[in-house]
Amino acid sequence: DKRMQDHTLFQAICRVNRLDTDDKDYGYIIDYMELFGKVTDAINVYTSELDIEGFTKEEVGIQLKDRLKVAKDRLFTALETVESICENVTSPKNDLAYIHYFCGNTENPDDLKATEYKRMALYKAIVEYIRAYANVKADFITAEFTDAEIKRFNSKLEEYLSLREIIRIASGETINLKAYEADMRFLIDTYIKADDSEVISPFENISLLDLLETNMDQAIDSLPNEIKGNPEAVAEVIENNVRSKIVEEHLLDPKYFDQMSVLLQELIERRKQETINYQQYLSEIAELIRQVNQGKKDGVPKSLNTKGKVAIYHTLEDDEQLTLACEDAVQYAKQDGFRENLAKQKLVKKAIYDVVEDVKKVEEVYKVIDAHKDDY
Repeated sequence: DKRMQDHTLFQAICRVNRLDTDDKDYGYIIDYMELFGKVTDAINVYTSELDIEGFTKEEVGIQLKDRLKVAKDRLFTALETVESICENVTSPKNDLAYIHYFCGNTENPDDLKATEYKRMALYKAIVEYIRAYANVKADFITAEFTDAEIKRFNSKLEEYLSLREIIRIASGETINLKAYEADMRFLIDTYIKADDSEVISPFENISLLDLLETNMDQAIDSLPNEIKGNPEAVAEVIENNVRSKIVEEHLLDPKYFDQMSVLLQELIERRKQETINYQQYLSEIAELIRQVNQGKKDGVPKSLNTKGKVAIYHTLEDDEQLTLACEDAVQYAKQDGFRENLAKQKLVKKAIYDVVEDVKKVEEVYKVIDAHKDDY
């Protein structure tokens, strides 16, 4: 928005190409003052000085590329990348097949984590396609795309946006805004969400597990059409979300969430063996979701009023008095920075041992304490 030339102009051009993240290939310049004709002169000035300093012609050679050609190549490359990532999805390549490929088999507790790299690659590739598409969309005619190519680009955009949403929901990787403070939620709503759009998932203000717990029918009805019409797809979406929650919370309370994992595994096996019907399955999974969301057994004593105490209680076989004694000993023995100091850790572990008198239990309880940074 102001006149520039020579070094100043060249520096302005270079600034937009500074690296930020791995997915940044180049920056954009908006030429309000019609200075593009002076870019060649600026480059010549720069390269002539480098040539004097002993650089070869090849080392200082700078090529002005055709923006439209680069944008077209980027679009085709981005589309090919997404298609190659989805290439190994088994036929008939329906939504359930995509869920299986990108989220794994719900019977295997480790599959959801093991397939995470596939989902991350998919999300990144789809974002790159969206950017490439947006960059050239206004120039589809100028770029001499055929009507068939334009139709394909448009349909692929819709297809991949839908696929990304399905996989995010199926894997439990949607954003739960409940986790954000009010001011952060305001920023997200104001600057990330733009125009009003069709609601395709129920997760704006509530997580899927919370909605499934409070109103199973409404939660299922709010899923994308591609999922809710298929009972098996619905079941796998629910199971993956429960599994994701268990994995996320496991370090905070290993004993309890190990039990939840076993219950989930048993229910999955019964569903796949068809020893229960769909309605029975939904009823039982709703109860399991309640327990997972609750994060503790029913009837936990009121004296255990922190998550840390509850986790120790589960670890110590539901012994309230032993838990409270252990809590008091730890609070007395722990010192600032004990997690980073081996000597201070030993003091905490000794305090635990003096109560539980079991070396294995000492390690289990200490892991719980170490994970609950808000309580200890």
